[in-house]
Amino acid sequence: MGVKKFRPITPSLRFKAISDFSEITKDKPEKSLTKSLKKSGGRNNKGRITMRHRGGGHKRKYRVIDFMRDRFDVDGEVIAIEYDPNRSARIALIEYSDGEKRYILCPDKLGVGDKVNSSSDSQTDIKPGNSMKLKHIPLGTFIHNIELEPGRGGVFVRSAGGWSQLMAREQGFAQLRMPSGEIRLVKVDCRATVGQVGLIEKSSFVHGKAGRIRWLGRRSKVRGVAMNPVDHPHGGGEGKAGQGNPHPVTPWGKPTKGAKTRRRKNKSTKYIVSRRAKRRSKK
Repeated sequence: MGVKKFRPITPSLRFKAISDFSEITKDKPEKSLTKSLKKSGGRNNKGRITMRHRGGGHKRKYRVIDFMRDRFDVDGEVIAIEYDPNRSARIALIEYSDGEKRYILCPDKLGVGDKVNSSSDSQTDIKPGNSMKLKHIPLGTFIHNIELEPGRGGVFVRSAGGWSQLMAREQGFAQLRMPSGEIRLVKVDCRATVGQVGLIEKSSFVHGKAGRIRWLGRRSKVRGVAMNPVDHPHGGGEGKAGQGNPHPVTPWGKPTKGAKTRRRKNKSTKYIVSRRAKRRSKK
C-alpha cells in the first residue's frame, strides 16, 4: 500500500494523490457475495430531497460484509484483497475449510494466505483479523468493527485507518478510546476484531479535481455567503461580504457551524466516560 503522486502537467494533477492499489489482488468481486444497489439521489419515498449534495456517480454493486463474524472456531484463509466502492477501507475475501466464502474488513498487515479466526467464548491468537469478545482481549490492544450490543454485529470503527484502544475493564463494561478521543463504555460480551483497519494513508489522498468527486456520487456545495438573500440567511451584501450573522444558520434558520446537535436526554450519554477533545479555533 502506498500513495501515488503525479507530475503537475495539468492543473488537476498538481496536487493529486491517490492509492497505488498495490495491495489489490482480485479485480472482480465474488458474485455470490454481491447485491444490486439502487441509488436514491438523496431523495425519500416521496421524491423529496432529504440529503443535499448527492446524486450521479458510478454504478455500484454492494458487497455483503460479514460484520457479525459468527463463523466460530473455524480457521479461514485470506484468498484475496479487494477494492470496495461502498466504503473507504479494503475488504478481504475469506474461504473456510468447507468452501464457504465471506468478506470481512481488511485490517492492516493482513495479506493473502493468512489465517483468521472468530472464537465463540474464549481467547484466540491476538492477530489482525481475529475476532473475539472484549472480555478476552488484552488491555491496550488496537481493535475495530466493535459491537454496540452483543450479537448485533460491528457498528463502531469501520472506516479506513480507524482504530479503537481497549483501556480498562470493570463491572461488566470495557472502556474504549474511540478514534475521536472519546472514552466510552461497551459491554464486555460485545465482540471486536483485533487490529487497525487497513489503508491507513487514506487521510493523505487528494482527489485533484471536482469530477473525481462526482464519480463518487457527491455533488458540489455552495457557500451561503455566495448566495443571494432570497436563497440563504448569509447571502447578499455589497461586494465580498461576510455572513454577518453572529450565530451561523442553515438555509432554514437552524444553528450550524459548531452548534451542538446531540439530544441532552440521550440514553447513551451514561456510557460516555470522557467527551472528545474540542477543536481549537485558528486565530
